[in-house]
Order: sequence, then structure tokens, then C-alpha cells
Amino acid sequence: MANTMSAKEAAALWNISERRISTLCKEGRIAGAKKDGRNWIIPTDAEKPADKRVKTGAYRKTVRKTALPLPVGVSDYRLASTEYYYVDKTMMIKDFLDEKPMVSLFTRPRRFGKTLNMDMLRTFFEKADEDTSVYFKDKKIWVCGEKYRVCQGKYPVIFITFKDIKFNTWEETFEAIRDVFSKEAARHIELQTSDKCNEYEKKAFENLLAGDVSEVELSGALLNLSGMLHKHHGVAPIIIIDEYDIPIQQGYMRGYYDNVILFMRNLFSGGLKDNKHLSYGFLTGILRVAKESIFSGLNNLTIHSVLDNKYSSYFGFTSEEVKEMAAYYGVSDKYEELCEWYDGYRFGKTEIFNPWSVINYFNNECEPRAFWQSTGSNDIIGEVIAEADREIYERLTSLVNGESFTTYIDTGVIYPQIKNDPSTIYSFLLVAGYLKVLKTTPSFNGDFMCEVALPNKEIALVYHKEILQKLNDIIPQPVAISIQEAIFSGDQDRLKDLIQTLLTQSVSAFDTAGENFYHGFMLGLCALLGGAFVSSNRESGDGRYDIQLRPTKKNLPGIIIELKAAKKCSDAELKRLSEAALQQIIDKKYDTELTIAGVKTVYKYGVAFSGKRVAVTMGQ
Repeated sequence: MANTMSAKEAAALWNISERRISTLCKEGRIAGAKKDGRNWIIPTDAEKPADKRVKTGAYRKTVRKTALPLPVGVSDYRLASTEYYYVDKTMMIKDFLDEKPMVSLFTRPRRFGKTLNMDMLRTFFEKADEDTSVYFKDKKIWVCGEKYRVCQGKYPVIFITFKDIKFNTWEETFEAIRDVFSKEAARHIELQTSDKCNEYEKKAFENLLAGDVSEVELSGALLNLSGMLHKHHGVAPIIIIDEYDIPIQQGYMRGYYDNVILFMRNLFSGGLKDNKHLSYGFLTGILRVAKESIFSGLNNLTIHSVLDNKYSSYFGFTSEEVKEMAAYYGVSDKYEELCEWYDGYRFGKTEIFNPWSVINYFNNECEPRAFWQSTGSNDIIGEVIAEADREIYERLTSLVNGESFTTYIDTGVIYPQIKNDPSTIYSFLLVAGYLKVLKTTPSFNGDFMCEVALPNKEIALVYHKEILQKLNDIIPQPVAISIQEAIFSGDQDRLKDLIQTLLTQSVSAFDTAGENFYHGFMLGLCALLGGAFVSSNRESGDGRYDIQLRPTKKNLPGIIIELKAAKKCSDAELKRLSEAALQQIIDKKYDTELTIAGVKTVYKYGVAFSGKRVAVTMGQ
């Protein structure tokens, strides 16, 4: 019902339990609440009863508390869970304690809550001077029983994050890692005067604290620090390494890969392999790089990738969590738009929303944008695309048309494979968050054959900007500006000449390319243009247009482009093909969407390709 909410939605809105909502309804303390079968239905404009002195159906009007702010960029669990709207992921702790794997690696795309979850684990498990149970007593984990509560505040914790280790040289990287360990040592300053540790250990600790350590000494820091914490507290510590693979990616891109791999191998071997001073270990990253022998011989490592079911709901938001958030902020009617833009990921068997984008969507007054686009570097993906052959590039461009395809996926893909096997692009795109899995079939060697597609509208836009930016190498900025001027001024002859020049100067693959390839070429070209929102292969009128440019400014026209391709056409045949494309725009009324949006002028382009030749016919 449009003007009602469930007890669960009311619980989220008023920040009390669902059971308490049911009790209030039974007591007649929520005005207008009615029983529908076994469930309570509550008016959306109902307000939380003031206190227990309201004992009948008489309704006491109170001022609703201001909604909690949104945690944009907040990765501190204590802050997020007390001062912001927090999506409760604490049942991850229960799942872990039920299984107790020795060392767990979670691989997820960037901005999917890895750091916040690791800080949640740190806050739950870490021994502290303050009573940190207050951060969990109103969370789901606390009602799970004493079995789980006794683990709260029990362990010393070593927490290392490499998320900001992005430097051009190994020297700078080593200095930054050394600084991270120095700051972590400062969190355990009690070790400096511990009567449980010997003088040799204290001296090593002081050197680590001061940042006065060699590469060899720093590579043993996890082992040494965990040993001292074990002695001092009488409990072996938990080690958490957040975004462990960022320095590895930087090393690959900047030419110091061998240095960082050797260091990481020694660091993790000491801290995580056969370390008697370790209770549990947690690592997060985008890629699993076990094949690089960083975790060589680490037989106690449990890996949870985007294809695995365990822990699948804890990174990103589930549909129920997004519905509850939308209800809390009074915009339940925006759920379908949220699905179109930010849903579509599948981790294991769980449908997942991009949490960064959902939070920014609500924070941006529910105006959809590609919020995820600028949140990190994708140099690796750009490099893979630069190595791609025509078949791979055609497959990538087909994704923009809403198509899917089946490909081999290796979730353990490693950086050196890029040069040797460009087809690893699909594995990189999947683990980095640019693809979703529609269907998974195990392959003979333990990996997977997956049917993949683009997850949502946001990624389609990100795809234009980051994936199809390969065209930047083909299209100089002055030429892109000239093409933009030609398109928005309706100059079909100039547009034809510019595209023709680009085709002539670009790769030979155009000689045998099909329509999908030209579609990707034109779509990427349009993505480089300013002043318009680009969309592709969407319904409008009586069919689906190829490309549409909806202007961001009122004085600009809307653009519809229909593409045709044929092999070995004469100039006359090519011109007739472009005219047929234009006629299709007119007959199918592809400009309907723009007209409804209030665009007054629409330029319609029929564009036909044959090899490196092009014909353009424009109409209004």
C-alpha cells in the first residue's frame, strides 16, 4: 500500500526493534496501525509514541527526530555506528565465530565496505581501555548469545591498512609502509615498558616505533609485534591487513613489482604462516594473488571471492537493506530507480547494491549519477584494454548494448598475466566491479565459466568513461571538440569528414569490423563529448535507438544516432544505407524519450559504415 509501511520499515525509521513496534501496535499506541494477517501495517505519517504514559489509542503528537546523516566516506566503525545511518553487518562476526577459519581473505571491488567491516572486526575483538561493547549492544550480533559476547574485547589486534600506499617508486612505498607500521606500533605503546618482553624485543619495538628499520627488519614486523602482544596480554593477537594488494598493483604499474612481491611474501610468511602467536587473520583486497606465492605454503588461508556464497551479503547492501534505508529517508518510491542504477551485482548467490553509490544517491537528493566513477585508479584495466585485440574489444563494446557472453573467469588472476594473456580482462573487470555474473559453471581445472554482463546503468556510464577511453589514444582532443561542434550544429558533411579521417588513421581492424564494433566506436566517441548524457540501446517510441545524447543545457539539441554497417559497399549504396538509418529513426519515433523530457530540438543522424568509409545523413 502506497501510504503505509511495515513494522520492519517503522523499526528502521524510529531506530527501535521490530518486536517493540509490534508491542506498540498491540497496545494501541501507534495511531492508525492495523493488523493484516500476521503483520502490522502502519501509516507512513504515523509518529513514534512519546513515552509509556500514552496507554490508549489517544495519540500524542511529538516532533520526529532529525534523520541521521549519511556516512559518506566514513570507514570508522565507532563513528559510523553511532552518529550516522549504519547498515548493520555485525552478523559477519557470528558467521566467522561459527566457523573460525585461521586466516580469511575477502576480495571485493573498491568502495564495497571492506575497510568499514575490518574496523568493525577490530572494534569487536580488540582489548581496549574503554568498554567497546557499547558499540554492539544495539546490533544484531549482541542478541545471538553469550557464546559470541564473550569474544568481545578479548584479543589484542594488529590493524594495518595499505589503502593509501600509492607511490611511483619502491623507496617511497617502503617509506610509507614503514610509517604505517610505526603508527600501529604507537597504538601498542604498552609494549615499550612491558615486563613480559625482553630487552631485545623492546629495542626492536622502539626501532619500529621510530621508523628506524631496514627492509629485512620491517618484513618481520608482523611476527615480532604479534609475539610481543601475545606475551604481554597472554592472548595471541588477531592480525587484520586491509587492501593488501594496492602496493602490489602500484608495483606492477610503476616497475617495482619484484621488490614489493618479495617484501610481501616475507611479511605474510612471518605473520600468517605457522605463526604460533596468531589467533586469527583477516585480509581484504580486490585481487586474490595467491598464485604469486605471496601466501606460499599458507595452507590455513580461506578465500572468499565474489563467486563464493559465504559472507556474500556483508560487502555491499542487500535489497532489503536498501528498501529499509529508502523508507527511513522517506523515499520508498525511489527504489526502482536505485535498482536500475546501483543494483545488479551478484556475490555468490546474493544480489548486491553498490553501497558507495546508494549512500551518495540519498545524500545527493536522490539525483542519480555515476558516483563510483572517480573513487579509484583503474590503470591496470586501461593497460589490459590497450593490449586487447579486435575480438576482445568487440566483446567489450557489445556489453554496452545490453548483451552478455560466456567467458573463462579466474578469480586468482595475477598482474603478470596481463601482457601474456589479454583475455584476463574479463576476470579483472569482474573482480574490480565492472561485470556481474549471470550464470556460473565450474570448469575442469577448478575455475569457472561465467556468463557476464554489465550490472547496471551506473556501470554503463563508468564503462563509457573508463573502459572506452581507449579511444582517447585514437582521437586527439581538438578532433573530439570539432566532432562535438559538428554533431550539435547539425553539420552532417563536417561530421562525415571528421569520422572518415579518424577511420582512415586508426587500426586496420576497421576493414573487417561488424556493426557492434562501429557501435562501440561511436559510443566511445560520444562518451568523450561534453554537454550531454549518453545512453545506448534503450527503448523509445516503437523500438530501441542505437545512441542518444540528451543535452545537459537547454540551449543544446538532443541527438539520436542510428548505425548501419555493410561490407564492400559502393559510395551510392553506403549513402542509401545512411538514409535508411535516418528513416528508421523517424519511423520508429526514437525521439520520443527526448520529446517527453522537454528537448525542443532533436537532430537525427543516420550513419553507415563500410570498412574505413562512412556516410552520414541528418534530419530533424
